[in-house]
Amino acid sequence: MWPGQQPPGGEQNPQSNNPYQQQPQWGEPTTVGMPQPDGGGGGNRTKLVAIVAATAVVVAAGVTGFLVLGGDKDDEADGKKGKPSATASKDTSAEPTASPSGDNPRGGEGEKATIPGWQVVVNTRFGTKFDVPADWEIETPDTSVGFEWEEKNGEMGRTTVTAPAYLKSKWCTADENKDGRTEDTALVTAGTRGENGAKDTKEAAETRVPWWIFGGYTQPDKKSVKFDAPKPYTTKSGITGHVATAHSEGTPQKGKCDSEGKAITFGFKNGAGDFVTWNLYGAAGVKDEIPEATVQKILSTVRLTEEPPTES
Repeated sequence: MWPGQQPPGGEQNPQSNNPYQQQPQWGEPTTVGMPQPDGGGGGNRTKLVAIVAATAVVVAAGVTGFLVLGGDKDDEADGKKGKPSATASKDTSAEPTASPSGDNPRGGEGEKATIPGWQVVVNTRFGTKFDVPADWEIETPDTSVGFEWEEKNGEMGRTTVTAPAYLKSKWCTADENKDGRTEDTALVTAGTRGENGAKDTKEAAETRVPWWIFGGYTQPDKKSVKFDAPKPYTTKSGITGHVATAHSEGTPQKGKCDSEGKAITFGFKNGAGDFVTWNLYGAAGVKDEIPEATVQKILSTVRLTEEPPTES
């Protein structure tokens, strides 16, 4: 049984269309109006990448997850998102770049990491910060990245984070759908998102975390997703909330870049009093798997920005 009633989308949930009140169990994913090819489990699971810059929309089927530039304003719970146009190639202008702490494209210039030698990831949209090791790659503040899939009822589900950071963004490269284009799979991704509609930090964490595993590693199979009950957690800066974890077990591994997955979500309130989550997900059971000690170290640095969030 999937926890809670929260669908995967909805960083901006209109009160009149509150998915927490409408959806049973995990809930049916929201309709976001993005076409999706059919896919199965393991190596055949549905994958997609979308890149949005200003009014231009680019979609390349066959890529794990999707990347959105120019903000995430379309990621609403009511599915009010225009249909993108298809393209035959991936837009490499959206590729992340390695960024030392002194040249942070997130707007983190001058920010001092709480861990010596690390760099600061700043999300002005939701008023959060966290630290990552120096070898991580940091995306621009107006970027969203995550996963999208088609449900049995034909509707589209999605889960995203904004202002993401990656460990090895090109950890695995393959042309799994044999269309002549190679696609990159990141080893680990971390970022923050809004959870408007959650009644508390516990619900925000436990209803978000399984979707990273389903979206990135097991879809369309929910039985392979395993999750633990959320636990109270306090960061080093004093932010209180709840942490929930999830992972996959027994997922068919058919493609070169397929793997089991693991994820952790920390639900808390930002400076505006809104519920948000910090999320980290990545490959599990692989040679380069991120150590749990590193995950916990990054989590401990989650804190609020001095300036209020730009969005509530």
